[in-house]
Amino acid sequence: MQLKEVMEALEGVAPFSLQESYDNSGIQIGNPEQEVSRALICLDVTEEVLREAIARKCDLILCHHPLIFKGITKLTAADATQRIIMEAVRLGIAIVAVHTNLDNVHEGVNNMLASVIGLKNLKILKPLKGLLKKLVTFCPTDHADMVRSAIFKAGAGQIGDYDCCSFNLEGKGSFRAGENTNPFTGSINELHYEPEVRIETIFPAFLQSAVLSAMFASHPYEEVAYDIYPLDNVFDKVGSGMTGTFDTPLPAKDFLDHLKKTMNVPFLRHSALIDQPVGRVAICGGSGAFLIQDAIKAGAQAFVTGDVKYHQFFEADSRILLIDAGHYETEQYTKELLHSQIKKKITNFALLISEVDNNPVHYY
Repeated sequence: MQLKEVMEALEGVAPFSLQESYDNSGIQIGNPEQEVSRALICLDVTEEVLREAIARKCDLILCHHPLIFKGITKLTAADATQRIIMEAVRLGIAIVAVHTNLDNVHEGVNNMLASVIGLKNLKILKPLKGLLKKLVTFCPTDHADMVRSAIFKAGAGQIGDYDCCSFNLEGKGSFRAGENTNPFTGSINELHYEPEVRIETIFPAFLQSAVLSAMFASHPYEEVAYDIYPLDNVFDKVGSGMTGTFDTPLPAKDFLDHLKKTMNVPFLRHSALIDQPVGRVAICGGSGAFLIQDAIKAGAQAFVTGDVKYHQFFEADSRILLIDAGHYETEQYTKELLHSQIKKKITNFALLISEVDNNPVHYY
């Protein structure tokens, strides 16, 4: 299949518009039109991973961390990144990064980590604002059900754990068809009044194209009247970090033992133990120290993430158990996550999981 078809599948897993402004997710090397037949999924693209891709006859590498993150001004083979780029281009191997967009979706990196830890009742820790829009359209009464069903199927109308949400108001629309029209109802050059339903619903901005396409395809009018409004509402299905709960809270030390066992990590860096059981946990795979205060505000007794700096441990201030489990360790399940999610979208494409352990941090 073409690389752009794989990108369409990835868009359905984690829309690239959801990546952070500093990120560089998407096609790093490759032509959307090129044919690809086998993909290797990894956390980081290293020279060892590239050799693995060659040995396993993969013409696409899907990585979590972008290979090209900062600007590159020359290609001289002076470092590993340059050598990988040059060799991948020479061999026609495409490289695609799926990074913070996969961090920010509900079924992404944090959901996978929460599942490993055994958390339930999962919610986004810091939902994003400015992602929701309202769609208003006007439809003949007898066709309203068909139009609503189509836009709901395209992803509109979800509020929290409710779907198919809309507001409907019956009224009377008017129009006069011009000479070069083909009106669904009414006559050319005659003012016509039609019983209509005003349909209002919401949708995330990244689904706008799909929702509008569904509306146009199902609407009977030649010219569809509709309005789109930007909303400031919080979209609770997308954002940074995640919270979850245990059925039975654990003493702080037991929780640390539980993490080491379930995540298979040799060491944990943490703040002072707290005097209360851990029932609500906040998590953020990778570098999540920027969410410490959000975790406290969410009422979590513990926050699990990676890359916590020395002075950031003081922010725990006996209010939360702050745990640095490691950047790699909190994202180690991303390969399996991408494999399972893409398989749901593309069933006839070869997906291999990298067998290379390229955690750059070692313990003695």
